[in-house]
Amino acid sequence: MNVNAVEFRAVTKRYGTTTAVDAIDFSISPGTLVTLLGPSGCGKTTTLRMIAGLESVSAGTILIDGKDVTRMAASDRDVSMVFQSYALFPHMTVADNVAYGLRAAGIPKARAAEQAADKLALVGLAGLESRLPSELSGGQQQRVAVARAIVLEPKVLLFDEPLSNLDARLRRHVREEIRALQQSLSLSVVYVTHDQEEALAVSDRIIVMNTARIAQDGTPRELYEQPASRFIANFIGDANLLPVTIASVTDGRAGVLLAGTELDLPARGLAAGPAELAVRPRALRLLSHAPGRGELACVVRKAAYLGTHMEYEVSVAGLDRELFVIHPDVAMPLSPGADVTIGFVASAVTLVPPERDAPIASAAK
Repeated sequence: MNVNAVEFRAVTKRYGTTTAVDAIDFSISPGTLVTLLGPSGCGKTTTLRMIAGLESVSAGTILIDGKDVTRMAASDRDVSMVFQSYALFPHMTVADNVAYGLRAAGIPKARAAEQAADKLALVGLAGLESRLPSELSGGQQQRVAVARAIVLEPKVLLFDEPLSNLDARLRRHVREEIRALQQSLSLSVVYVTHDQEEALAVSDRIIVMNTARIAQDGTPRELYEQPASRFIANFIGDANLLPVTIASVTDGRAGVLLAGTELDLPARGLAAGPAELAVRPRALRLLSHAPGRGELACVVRKAAYLGTHMEYEVSVAGLDRELFVIHPDVAMPLSPGADVTIGFVASAVTLVPPERDAPIASAAK
């Protein structure tokens, strides 16, 4: 029987009268990378700090590797954390930074140095042992912080916004390194970020938080293609959110009325009545022929060239908002005022309940 690397059971964190985390439940399987994602103030960093033991729990239970650690000190939890600031000692060499935790645990100096060298080689920093942190690039400093964390061989490795201090190009490179290292060593990782693209790129699962609760828990594909609410649809990538009417539901398929045309879509547990349609900008095709079934006539209002693609805003008669469209054809761009037809790629169009309703059940964990 596999024991979860981390498990939260109705965990709550309060600061006075403010609830930062509200009775959340989740579990993380060994050897997986799970990201806590959400806007500022949603409770994701507080959740990470409760796993680490840096924040106390107001109610509920936290288990690590099947062991109740709710009231246990941070030093006894067998977790390591990579901080946003890296927290490297500036006066110590790279090797001494990595070996510090081992030496503090009473490991003999020679053995600690050997283990530190092994982990530095693992993260691609062999030969840099004698340098100071100030002599390294931002990406190299990040890898020193990772080596220092994994040298302790923790049950769970925690990352708190690990790429926020890096430029865009380096962020992509380092996140690929973190993911490759996690997979090669089968590390159990909890990763906090507010960056949706970063979360999609590195995660086995994503737990999206909003206002102290879990809004949806699922794989990156599930969250992107099957958002449980308009919040998820809007937060995980761009989405056009359009009011629609479900005219009928038969065998799990919905006949959806949108601006005078009808679309056939998975009903996702919704009944006939008002709903919203989440349409990804890349799910809209710009066509030159007259509208057919499931297509709409529209007018281009704005056009922008972005090198690899065009971005358009188009208006549709009967809709009170313009649609945002990403189109790959940069060779023959459309001009504002052009009449075109919009078609839909069904795999990136999904129904979500109207805001007043309860969200669709989250994907299975």
